Amino acid sequence: MSINTVVLVGRLTKDVDLRYTSTGTAVGTFSLAVNRQFTNQAGEREADFINCVIWRKSAENFANFTRKGALVGITGRIQTRNYEGNDGKRVYVTEIVADNFTLLEPKQTTEQRPRESTRERQQEQKRSAYNDFNNTPDPFGSHGEEINIDDDSLPF
Repeated sequence: MSINTVVLVGRLTKDVDLRYTSTGTAVGTFSLAVNRQFTNQAGEREADFINCVIWRKSAENFANFTRKGALVGITGRIQTRNYEGNDGKRVYVTEIVADNFTLLEPKQTTEQRPRESTRERQQEQKRSAYNDFNNTPDPFGSHGEEINIDDDSLPF
């Protein structure tokens, strides 16, 4: 028997990055800021920034109904994978694959938050050329190009 279940409550650090595979499958990547339960020596509450991915119709809905700063609940599982980077080195990625989400604040609160402009998003993508979690290149940061993943390669 094995159990791999994750439940997170946190705020989106930026708008969901929604893309489509070459076969038209929606995939959204995002990061959640999750507060720790304790404070540091200075009395400040620290947060962990957790990278997540969500697939298919759930990805489209999540991208449409959330914005940067939205308080959300996520259920899913931890997934690890690796690939060979452009420099020939093995890159290891640990992320949460979200199966379900829950919006945890009123719709009006989310709608009052401004959407990130395209220019801000492009600047942020340039700044985050490296994954904040493990300082490795983001496999989904393909400079606007489609991700070539066929449905047979997906684990579900």
